Amino acid sequence: MLYGQRTYSYFYNMAQLHIGDAIKTFLNKSTSIKNGVRAVQIETVWEELMGKTIAKYTDKIQIVNQTLFIQTAAGPLKQELLYQKNKIIERVNEAMGERVITEVVIR
Repeated sequence: MLYGQRTYSYFYNMAQLHIGDAIKTFLNKSTSIKNGVRAVQIETVWEELMGKTIAKYTDKIQIVNQTLFIQTAAGPLKQELLYQKNKIIERVNEAMGERVITEVVIR
């Protein structure tokens, strides 16, 4: 019986490895899904990165071709975000652990 358990464990671990690799490959090839996942990740830490007030008045965050689009209806916030573009890029890339965005557009 021990041999059967080892074999099952071996194949179970291999299956996990292959599924994980398949998902990574799929995400790397599918830019729109990858950007969507990253946008969700950024939204998750947005308040931590930018503070409660900015997070409260941010309506939408989207990534397209390494550009972070931030949508807000608050005029003064738009001005504040425009001044902080470089800091936003730096903070987001640091939080993501890689260079995810190179530009920020405020709408």
